[in-house]
Amino acid sequence: MEPLADGEYDAIVLGTGLKECVISGLLSVKGKKILQMDRNGYYGGDGASLNLSNLFEKFQAGEAPTNLGANRDYNVDLIPKFIMAYGNLTKMLLHTKVTRYLEFKSITGSYVYKDGKILKVPATPEEALRSPLMGLFEKRRFRKFIIFINQYEAEKPETHESRDLNTMTMRQLYEDFGLLADTHQFISHAMCLELDEKHMDAPAAPTIKNLKTYCDSLSRYGTSPYIYPIYGLGGLPEGFSRICAIHGGTFMLNQDIDEILYDDSGKACGVKAGNQMAKAGMVIGDPSYFPPEKVKPTGILVRCICILNHPIPNTSDSESVQIIIPGPQVGRVNDIFVCCVGNALAVSAPGIYIAIVSTIVEKGSPDEDVAPGLQLLGPILKRFTSVSTTFEPVGDGSDDKCYISSSFDATSHFESDCDDLLSLYKRVSGEELDMTISAENVEGDY
Repeated sequence: MEPLADGEYDAIVLGTGLKECVISGLLSVKGKKILQMDRNGYYGGDGASLNLSNLFEKFQAGEAPTNLGANRDYNVDLIPKFIMAYGNLTKMLLHTKVTRYLEFKSITGSYVYKDGKILKVPATPEEALRSPLMGLFEKRRFRKFIIFINQYEAEKPETHESRDLNTMTMRQLYEDFGLLADTHQFISHAMCLELDEKHMDAPAAPTIKNLKTYCDSLSRYGTSPYIYPIYGLGGLPEGFSRICAIHGGTFMLNQDIDEILYDDSGKACGVKAGNQMAKAGMVIGDPSYFPPEKVKPTGILVRCICILNHPIPNTSDSESVQIIIPGPQVGRVNDIFVCCVGNALAVSAPGIYIAIVSTIVEKGSPDEDVAPGLQLLGPILKRFTSVSTTFEPVGDGSDDKCYISSSFDATSHFESDCDDLLSLYKRVSGEELDMTISAENVEGDY
């Protein structure tokens, strides 16, 4: 058996998705010797950004039409997500100094679907007062609620106003402020980014933490709480890969494996590809590289990538937007997420917009699941639909040294994916990643 690359490593990482590249980058900074492999010829795995011809090729849609502009103008995300300006992914980008390789822009607007209309989520107190989301008296109660949230600090009981959010449910908190059910829904789904109604009867503290992140992110740029890298999300795994390479990591694209090797005690000890083998004390990767008994399905997602020649109607001709359709608004359990980006973010040709609708499959027919989102888009030039099963690991990796990430979820932001990433880092390294860093300086190096 011949050695694969250098033959021996501290860790072998399978896949170049964002989570895998963050882990390899962080481990390499700690002095670990890393081999990272990907069966594809590009970085990003399922979360890659593709040019126009690669997009048509991936979905077996024939030749890309010439009327859509130059191939090089396109960087279409296969998994659409925005980054919370004050969220954990921003902190990770700063922690590793990946921000020096990327340039970000803020997303123009965040919207919510209510009673058949697309309405802007208020970004300022003035917008809240003008918003048709609430009546006059409800706006006063909403303002009082937001003032409480902004001054609330979990470690400072004097900010709690005699409320214990570890025992008080979210429903009780809303009712305590006299807020109406419609307002509960838009705050929970469009601001706290809850996916369904389960949180309503759970302790309010985790949901309020999410809301504070949203409000802090919103105050950063004033238009929406989200930022996005110019040239698409594919730049994120590439940036973390660069960190790993600078610290001596080895990368092999277009390189699949035949099997993961185990020692006599059942612990992963390397990988085999043809007549080559590489050894390592652990194997890290996305679920697609591991045998079925190591992972379990968690759901089915549908994503529709739509090419438009206009902005989404009723969004003030915004260059980039997110629209959240709360599930209960359209007779569903799970929310539907719509995001749209364009030439200003260097992901499409001038005059062309990329809108992506995603959700969890509930109805049995994926087309039926995304229909409420597609109806908001107006005329569609070309549509690509993907349906995929999501997976999570069966074990935590301590028994078999197989450390497996969970699949990306249906949301249009990275917050829950970052929770999985932090958990994966702790399982792999045995320590918590320091997330006390400020998210202030995303524009430049520091």
